[in-house]
Amino acid sequence: MKNIIYKIGLIPETSDIIEVYNSSGIKRPTAESERITKMYANSNLIISAWSDSELIGISRAITDYCYACYLSDLAVKEEYQKEGIGKRLIEMTKREIGNETALILLSAPLAMEYYPKIGFEEIKNGFIIKRSK
Repeated sequence: MKNIIYKIGLIPETSDIIEVYNSSGIKRPTAESERITKMYANSNLIISAWSDSELIGISRAITDYCYACYLSDLAVKEEYQKEGIGKRLIEMTKREIGNETALILLSAPLAMEYYPKIGFEEIKNGFIIKRSK
């Protein structure tokens, strides 16, 4: 296995993010590169995983660093999945936000069994108004 480097605060090229999303299985509006760019420009905690100069994983969150953190995206290229990269991205997110901040996410249906395995607790007290586009 190659040496994986993690970077905090760097916004990768939009085309690289789209490549990770498309490979990972996460459903995002990857045909709309301007929208992906805007998603990252308006997020305040981005952690990326790199193998040499190749972006292979990314997490994107919005947080106040003292009470709540919404982990909006967690994606790892398919060929790098099941190597602990997603788990490491979450560990680094938790370290950055600190112990007094709750880490919250909405799971894709295919990942519902993954999150409890890495320490997340399922909650039943959430609500959503879904996007129309």
